[in-house]
Amino acid sequence: QVQLVESGGGLVQAGGSLRLSCAASGRTFSRNAMGWFRQAPGKEREFVAAISGSGGNTYYADSVQGRFSISRDNAKNTVSLKMNSLKTEDTAVYYCTGRGKLWVATTPDEYDYWGQGTQVTVSS
Repeated sequence: QVQLVESGGGLVQAGGSLRLSCAASGRTFSRNAMGWFRQAPGKEREFVAAISGSGGNTYYADSVQGRFSISRDNAKNTVSLKMNSLKTEDTAVYYCTGRGKLWVATTPDEYDYWGQGTQVTVSS
């Protein structure tokens, strides 16, 4: 069983930056594609970014393309999401997630493991 623990959320002004981190347990981390989703109040959980097991492939939602960057360190079992030029509409609970396959996916039901979430609030 893989456990995921997010950190790094908080309150930031529009235009600012934040870095989210996710620490994963388990010996097969490098075989797991990882991703980030977010959920705002009253809205469905939506895909943000994903990275393949090797880190060689990344994929982003159109809404964050060019502003967010996902990366991973397989030696440390961590995945990060650097968020720049934040907008008020980025406010949400952000979830780290992983799946038992090497390649990325963009829908929640394709992922097997979920963190508890971390709140990101962007003020105007």
